[in-house]
Amino acid sequence: MSEENGTPPEVSTEEGVRRRDFITVAATSAAAVGGGVMVYPLVSQMAPSADVLAESTTELDIGALETGQAIKAVFRKQPVFIRRLTQAEIDEANAVDVDSLRDAQTLAERTQEGHEDVLVVMGVCTHLGCVPLGAAEGENKGEYNGYFCPCHGSHYDTAARIRKGPAPSNLLVPEYTIAGTTLVIG
Repeated sequence: MSEENGTPPEVSTEEGVRRRDFITVAATSAAAVGGGVMVYPLVSQMAPSADVLAESTTELDIGALETGQAIKAVFRKQPVFIRRLTQAEIDEANAVDVDSLRDAQTLAERTQEGHEDVLVVMGVCTHLGCVPLGAAEGENKGEYNGYFCPCHGSHYDTAARIRKGPAPSNLLVPEYTIAGTTLVIG
């Protein structure tokens, strides 16, 4: 009977199925491992390099930053202004009618709760990308005692909000956190 269906009498059908299953599993496993070996280098080369990861955040100690003082830092190859506002600058910013602003934001929206006296903004004018003055001692702070862009005459107030000139919006506030005296941007 086994000779009629073409299988030799010494090999049973049950044993042939087991060999075939083993070969299928072994071939599939080898293909999966081979595919993984081929795909891993392609995927891993897309990860950011060490120099890119190093620029993804900027960490500063602002413990020595006194009231009324400002410092400049660099975040992703762009200037950042960090200013510890005086009570007079805070009062001046809060006294402005927000509805009269081109880009309406309160000082509280531009600072972090519990650190309303620390203003962190990107030092890039939103008009054409010039670096405004006002972060260093003795620089022109414009008509509103904040920042002044000498390229095209944009004036920003003490909360770095646009008040006069061609800039369409306020100086950008980057993502940042403050833990104790450490400021981490990014």
